[in-house]
Amino acid sequence: MQLTGSEIVIECLKEQGVDTVFGYPGGTILNIYDALYQHKEIKHILTSHEQGAAHAADGYARATGKVGVCMATSGPGATNLVTGIATAYMDSVPMVAITANVNLPLLGKDTFQEVDIAGVTMPITKHGYIVKDVSILADTIRKAFRIASSGRPGPVLVDITKDVTAAECEYEPMEPVRQAPEDRFTEEDIENAVKLIRAAQRPYIYLGGGAVISGACGEVREFAKKIDAPVCDTLMGKGAFDGKDELYTGMIGMHGTKTSNLGVSECDLLIALGARFSDRVVGNSRKFASRAKILHIDIDAAEINKNIKTTASVVGDLKRVLSVLNAKIDQMSHPDWHSHILEMKERFPLKYEDNELSCPYIIEEIDRITEGKAIITTDVGQHQMWAAQYYKYTQPRSFLSSGGLGTMGYGLGACIGAKMGRPDRLCVNIAGDGCFRMNMNELATASRYNIPIIQVIINNHVLGMVRQWQTLFYGKRYSQTVLDDKVDFCKVAEGLGCKAIRVTRKEQVAPALQEAVLADGPVVIECVIPKDDKVFPMVPAGAAISDVFDGDDLKEKEQKQ
Repeated sequence: MQLTGSEIVIECLKEQGVDTVFGYPGGTILNIYDALYQHKEIKHILTSHEQGAAHAADGYARATGKVGVCMATSGPGATNLVTGIATAYMDSVPMVAITANVNLPLLGKDTFQEVDIAGVTMPITKHGYIVKDVSILADTIRKAFRIASSGRPGPVLVDITKDVTAAECEYEPMEPVRQAPEDRFTEEDIENAVKLIRAAQRPYIYLGGGAVISGACGEVREFAKKIDAPVCDTLMGKGAFDGKDELYTGMIGMHGTKTSNLGVSECDLLIALGARFSDRVVGNSRKFASRAKILHIDIDAAEINKNIKTTASVVGDLKRVLSVLNAKIDQMSHPDWHSHILEMKERFPLKYEDNELSCPYIIEEIDRITEGKAIITTDVGQHQMWAAQYYKYTQPRSFLSSGGLGTMGYGLGACIGAKMGRPDRLCVNIAGDGCFRMNMNELATASRYNIPIIQVIINNHVLGMVRQWQTLFYGKRYSQTVLDDKVDFCKVAEGLGCKAIRVTRKEQVAPALQEAVLADGPVVIECVIPKDDKVFPMVPAGAAISDVFDGDDLKEKEQKQ
C-alpha cells in the first residue's frame, strides 16, 4: 500500500507492539503528529518538557522490559532529549527516540531549528540514523527497535527529515523480528567457571543490572542457593534477588552495607553477574576484592577486564549462562562462611536516628504500606541511597533510578512512564527538594491525564548529598547548597493540578501515604526532614570499600579527637 513517511512511522510503531509514546510536537515533526491523530491505538502522553518525555520512555522500558519510545521536533526539541538518552545509555535501557529534522535541501545551512542531533547523540546511543529517503524509512525503524532491544540494550536515535515524513512510498507490513541472544561462550569457558566455583570456600555473588535485564532472577536464586553464597547488589541490580532472603546482604559500594563491603573484601571468589564494576561499587580498584579470584559473567565482552582484571569470564546472556552452570553444579555448602556473614549482618545492621522524622523512616513506612509491591522510582542523592537501603525489593523491575549518569530530575518522568506501562502497580517517586525542582513541571503531565502516581518530596532545604560531603570533607563550607527559600511545594503541586499533603511529624506519614494510595489521581507528599541527616554507611572517594564507616564510627572518631 502507498503511504506517507509519517504514516509509515506510525504503522511501524504498531508493528513493534508500541502502545504508548511520550513526546512534544513542533514544526518539523507535525506530519508525524498528524498521522498519529488518526491512530488512537497508540496513546500519546504530552509531557511538559522533552526531557520528561525521554525519562518517561525510560521508566516505561525499565518497568515493562519493552522498548520505550519518545518523540521530539528538531533543534531544541531534539537537544532536550539528550540528558534522557544519556541516562538510558548509561543504564542499558532499550529506547527509540524519534526526531524530525529540517527538509533535506536545508540540512547543513544553519536553518531555523536545525541541529545535527545524530552527531550530538553519537556517543550516547547504541546507534543513530538520519533518514533522508522514504524508501528506507520502514527498515530503519525496524532496525532501531531490534538494536535497542538486542544484546546489551540501549537507546537508538532515528532522525527523519521533514520532507521524508511527507513523501510517499510503498509500505509492506512485517512481523517484528525477535533476535534471540547468541551463545558467545565456549565449553571451556563454562568448565573454567565451574572449576573456580567448586574450589571456592568463601564465594560471594555481586549482582548488577544485567540480572534484571536478562530476566534471570529465577536462575540467580537457584545459583545462589546451589553454591550457598551470600548475595549483594548494585542500584541497577535491585530486585534481581529477594531483598528479604537470608543470603542477601544488601547493596555494595560507596553506600553499601558494612556486611557486603567487608564480605566482598574477605571472599576468595567474587562472582559478578551482569555487573560492570562501576567506580561507585569498586572504590579503590587496586584494593577491591584483593583476596579473591574474579569470575565475571556478562553479555557485553567490552566490560570484561575493563575496570577489574578477572580470573575467568563467560560472555553471554546471563539467563542462558546460569541455566548451563546450574545444570553442571551440585549442591554446595559453606557453613563457616555462611555463619560468618550472618554474624556480620547482626553486628552491622542498617540503622538511623529514630527520634524525629527522617527519610529512612519514611521509606520503611512506604515499604510497609505498599507491602513491598510498589514500583519505586527515585531521583539522585541521599534519598536515592536511603530508598535503595530501606525498601526491601523482592521483585525485578521495581526499583527505577539513574545509576550510571546520576540524573537529577529523572524520577518524576520515569514514574509517569512506569505507571503507563504497568497500570496494575502502585508507582511512587521519591525525590529530594533539589532534584524535584528540576522537572517538577511534569506534575502538570500527571494531572492532565489524571495518572495516579505518588510523588514523595524529601525536603531538607539543602542539596543533601553535596552538603554531606561538604560537612565531612570540606570543612563545613556550604557553598551554594542551601535551598532554604520561599518555594512552597504544596502550593506548586496544587497549582499544577495535584493533591498535596505536607508532613512534618512521624505520626503523619502513614495517614498521608494511606490517603495517597486510595486517591484516583496524582498526590504529592512533602516531607520536611532535618538538613543534616546523613547517609551511612559510606566509603570516602578513592578509599577501599573495606574502609566503610557509619555514624557510630564517626562519633567514635570525633570523641577520640
